[in-house]
Amino acid sequence: QVQLVESGGGSVQPGGSLRLSCTTSPNIFTIVYIGWYRQALGKQRELVAASTRSGIVYYADSVKGRFTISRDNANSTLYLGMSDLKPEDTADYYCATLRKVNSDYEPLGSWGQGTRVTVSS
Repeated sequence: QVQLVESGGGSVQPGGSLRLSCTTSPNIFTIVYIGWYRQALGKQRELVAASTRSGIVYYADSVKGRFTISRDNANSTLYLGMSDLKPEDTADYYCATLRKVNSDYEPLGSWGQGTRVTVSS
């Protein structure tokens, strides 16, 4: 059973930046696919970024060029750097283990508790 604990959410103004963290147990090096989902109020859950152990990354079109996903094996942590934040980025963000089905990523079954990001002036 993989345990995931997120932190780093908060409130920022449009154009601001935040970095989310997801600490894993066991070590993130053992996790082949892992990523960040978000869910805004009244909207479907969306995969915003994914990371493979081999170094491949995926980004949703809505965050390309603004968000950066990265792994820190020494600290067993997955990061999501977010810059140029927009009000439409407001959501609860969840770290999750993934599996790859053909060319798509799907949830594998382990989720963090979520961290809220609010972008508002």
